[in-house]
Order: sequence, then structure tokens, then C-alpha cells
Amino acid sequence: MTSAELPVLIVDDQPPVIRALGLLFDLHGIEHLEASTPEEALAAASRPLGAVIQDMNFAPRETSGDEGVALFHRLREVQPGVPILVMTAWASLETAVELVKEGATDYIEKPWDDDKLVTTVKNLLRMRALELENSRLRSEIGRSRDELAAHFELRGVVYASEAMHRIVELAVNVADSDAPVLITGPNGCGKERIAEIIQANSPRREEPFVRVNIGAIPEELMESELFGAEAGAFTGARKLRVGRFESADGGTLFLDEVDTLSLAGQVKLLRVLQSGEYQRLGSSRPRTADVRVLSATNADLPQAIEAHRFREDLFFRLNVVELKLPGLAERPDDILPLARHFLERFAAGAELELSPAAESALLGYDWPGNVRELENRIRRATLVAGDGSVSPLHLDLGGELPAAVIEMSDGDAAERREVIAALSSARGVVARAADALGISRQALYRKMARLGVELERRPKS
Repeated sequence: MTSAELPVLIVDDQPPVIRALGLLFDLHGIEHLEASTPEEALAAASRPLGAVIQDMNFAPRETSGDEGVALFHRLREVQPGVPILVMTAWASLETAVELVKEGATDYIEKPWDDDKLVTTVKNLLRMRALELENSRLRSEIGRSRDELAAHFELRGVVYASEAMHRIVELAVNVADSDAPVLITGPNGCGKERIAEIIQANSPRREEPFVRVNIGAIPEELMESELFGAEAGAFTGARKLRVGRFESADGGTLFLDEVDTLSLAGQVKLLRVLQSGEYQRLGSSRPRTADVRVLSATNADLPQAIEAHRFREDLFFRLNVVELKLPGLAERPDDILPLARHFLERFAAGAELELSPAAESALLGYDWPGNVRELENRIRRATLVAGDGSVSPLHLDLGGELPAAVIEMSDGDAAERREVIAALSSARGVVARAADALGISRQALYRKMARLGVELERRPKS
């Protein structure tokens, strides 16, 4: 739906105002509907609207703005996402400002500036058309996701974005083959979950699924970890060690952080991928392993090849199919569904929900730690929020929060009391108070600054 197809609804009880706005919009090619009462406005809102311009008062000599407030809330119920511009005279200005805090797009004072109003309305129409198109795409993705889940094992993956849907679709499509798959993307974005989906939908689903974090294994133990070692093969090897390839025989081996493998280790891995043969450390007898290899990395492997840190021939062996996962900031449609999923998991039966301010803070954060960071932020919030509502301060996202978000937060006072209590118990020692709260000293200092908590010899309330 284009912006030209979405009308602006003008709601005002004064015919001269409606005529003036109607003429202005006709001159600029903006489709519009007209209503002089709240009842007419709600009837007009039965079709999709691009924006609403509504007055605050409709009865003669009424100046309280109560009618405008009631209409605003009804319109938001009928069309939750429609931008609403509140039109006000000086007497209703305070009420209009309050509506902006509740979600109105902005307010317009009478008399208005024609050029500014037209520019604002055209921008809102473009944004509204884009929002409706995105909503349509999300609905389609939701239906496609449900169809996938009905036919494939998706391992509980939570997403709403088109980018993630393409990744999951490709994962289940390549699952049926034995081709090696390289899963790339930043740390914490869900690469292991994609590997689980591939394995769970493959012919090897009933066979072993062995996970190896290459980056966590010391280089001197890498060969024995991957390929095994005979007793006495090296100092301390008192008994036979079965390697990961042998453990995964018949199944799937997931090599995480494969870019950290040493060049010597890369040679041995390449050999087993080419021939299916390997040798235990301390043995000259070749062994075979029927293993499908899935690997993952957050590194730029072509760049590592240019720097001679990674073998090009191994790269092409691992990268028969590549799945590129975007970071969480690149798929914002996934942020709130994931946050609600984690909240439900960690709340442990407590009645806890995300406040509108917390949702705004989550959407405005850049998520350098991706899904893993989001999970940890929500886990922390469930520990400090108690029952009720999660505020932005419970999430401890750092940085300066917008003033509107701070005003919307209903947990600030409780958070401040919690910080003061922790500092009091720690006798003003910030490190001890931070440990008690389960956060870093830097995070506690940021929190103290936001909440206005100061330290002299003891915390001041």
C-alpha cells in the first residue's frame, strides 16, 4: 500500500477548519476524509488510515479536552499504529502535551503553519505506508514460520524477521544432504541454534551430535581432542582418549570458532575432510569416520586467508554452503519477541511484563552482544524487578536514556531504594555493593548517576 492510497482523517466540529484543511490537502494531492463528531470519526476509521488530525473539543463551549482524550484512545484501539496529530488551542495545550506522552505523534496549535503541516503529514503518510507493509510482511513470515514448524524441527527458535526466516528456511533445506555447512555471523547471534536445526532435520538426527568449541581447547591438546590419543602418547596420557571425530561417527560434528584452529590443526582437519581418515595421536593405524561437519565462525575467513592465517583449501571444504546470520541490531523485528520469550522463561511463574518504556529502550539499543546479551539483560531484569513491570533501569543497558523513557519508567524509585540499600549494607564500598547487586562497578556508577545517588561517607537518600 502506497502513501497515496492512505487518507488523512480530519476531525473537527468547526466547518471552516475542515474546509481549510481539506483545501490545503487537495492542493497538495493528499487524500482525506472528514468528520465533525467522534462518532463520525470512528466510523471513518473502519478503513486503514494514513494519519489522523483531531481536535480536542467538540461540544459548544467545551474547553477541557476530555472529548479529545476519549477519541484519541478509541482511535488507538481501532487502529493501534495510526499516527495522530492533536489539534489544539491554547486552552487545551496541557492536555495535548499529555496525549503526546501517551503516544500521540505531535500536537498542532491553531492557527497552523500550512507548509510545516503539509511536510509533517506527507512524512507521516510515508512512514505509515511503510509500517503497514512491514506488518503485512511480518504476518506472511509468521504464517511461513508456522508452516515450517509444522513440517520441521525448529528447536524452539524464536524470530519474526524476514532475514532470520530466510536463514531458517535455508537451514532446513540443506539439512537433508551431507554437505558441510559454514555458519557465519557475530558472537551471540545464534549460530549454534542453526546448527541444531540442521542436525535435527537431517538423516543423522538419531546419531551423535558432538559440539566442539575450538577456541576453548589449548593448541597442544587440539590433536588429541579431535582425533584421540593412545595411552602413553604424551606425558599424562595414562589411558586411551577417544577423539571427537570418533565420538561423532555416523552423526554430526559441530566445530565452533573454527577460525582459531592452528595451521597445523587445519592441515589435519583438511585431511579427514578429504579422505575420511585420521590417526589417533601415538598410533600409525588409520581410522575412518563417517561424519558430517558443520562449522561456525565470527571471523572474516577470506580476510584471514589473505593474511595467511587460514588455509584456502580448507575454507572451500568447509564452505560448501554458507549461512550468514545478521546481528540482532540488523533484525530489530526479533528483539521484542526474543525479549518476551526470555522473560517468560526466567520469570519462573512471576507476573512480570515489559513496560512500554523498557520496550522502547530495547529497540533503541544497538546490541553489541546480540541475542546472548539480550538473554542476559532479561535474566538480570527478572532478578531485580520482582513482580510487576520491567523498567529500562532493570535492563541496565548503559548510556543516557531519553527523558521520555525515564519519565515513563515506574520502577525508578524502587531501583533507587535498592541501590541505596546495597550501598548502605556495603558501608559505601562500591565494589561490594556492585557484587551484591550482581553488576559491575562501572554499571553501578552509571546507575547511581542516573538515579541521583551520591556518596560521601555514606549514601545520601
